[in-house]
Amino acid sequence: MSEPLFARVALIGLGLIGSSLCHAMRREGLAGHIAGHARSGRTRETAIGIGLVDSIHETAAEAVRDADLVVLCVPVGVCGVVAEEIAGALKPGAILTDVGSVKGAVVRDVAPHVPDGVHFVPGHPIAGTEQSGPESGFAELFDERWCILTPPPGADEEAVARLEAFWQRCGSSVERMTPEHHDLVLAIVSHVPHLIAYNIVGTASDLETVTQSEVIKFSAGGFRDFTRIAASDPTMWRDVFLLNRDAVLETLGRFSEDLAALQRAVRWGDGDTLFNLFTRTRAIRRGIIEAHQDAPAADFGRRHGKQEPGES
Repeated sequence: MSEPLFARVALIGLGLIGSSLCHAMRREGLAGHIAGHARSGRTRETAIGIGLVDSIHETAAEAVRDADLVVLCVPVGVCGVVAEEIAGALKPGAILTDVGSVKGAVVRDVAPHVPDGVHFVPGHPIAGTEQSGPESGFAELFDERWCILTPPPGADEEAVARLEAFWQRCGSSVERMTPEHHDLVLAIVSHVPHLIAYNIVGTASDLETVTQSEVIKFSAGGFRDFTRIAASDPTMWRDVFLLNRDAVLETLGRFSEDLAALQRAVRWGDGDTLFNLFTRTRAIRRGIIEAHQDAPAADFGRRHGKQEPGES
C-alpha cells in the first residue's frame, strides 16, 4: 500500500460522514493516524470501541493538535464555534476543511478564526443517508459521488490539490466552485427537496380523514421515499435552511410559481401541459442515471442484506 496522504487526520464529529470517512481512509490507507472528537461521551466510547479512530479526545482542540488535515463533520450552525475553539491548536501548514452542505455561511463563520499559515478549503461531499451516529458509516458512501470544494481567493494551490486527491481516493469526483454558486445549486438539488419531503410527510400526519396507521400501511413508493428523506437529522437540516435562507427562498419562489401552474393544469383538465411536464422530467431522471448518480434499481444506495437507507 502507498504512503498515507496525511500523517495525522483529525475528525471533529463522528456521525455518518465522519465515521464513513474513517472507513474510507482505512480502506485506502490515507491516514497514518486518525484522531477523533465528539461532544457525547457515549459517542466517543463507541467510536474507540469499534475501532473507528486511533485516538479519541474530549475536546476538539486536543484532537486537532499536530494534525495535517482537520475535517469539521459537525452541523453547519456550529462550525464557527468549533473553529474558534481549535484555532490555537492548529499547526502551521495544516489543511482545515468541512463537509457542510452550506458554504457561504461556513466561510463567513470559520474564516475569521483561521490562523495565518493554516489552509482553509471548505468542502461538501454530496453523499449521505438519513442515518446518524458512529455506527452508521460505511466506506462506500463516497464512491462515485461528487465532492465540491470552494477554495477562497488566493488559496494555496498545493493544499487544494492535496484535498482534491484525498476526496478522489475516497471514491469521489471533485469539482470547484464559488460558495455562492454552490449554495444556489444545492438549494435546488437538495435543500428544497428536503423541505418538500418534510412538508408532505407532515401534511399526511395532520390529515384528519386519514389515520396514521393507513399512511404507514398503504405507503406507495413515492410517499415512502419522502419519509426516508424526512427522517434525516433535524439539527443538521434546521441549520441548513437557516444558513442558506436566501438561496432556498429564491428557489422556493420559483417552485411555488411552477406548482401554481401545475395546479391550474389539473383543475382545468389540461392534459397536454401535464404530459409535456412529465415527459421533460422523465428525461432528467434518465440523465441522472446515465451520469451514474443513481441506478434504475429501487433499492439503490441501500446496503444489501441490511435495512439501510438510500442516499438523501
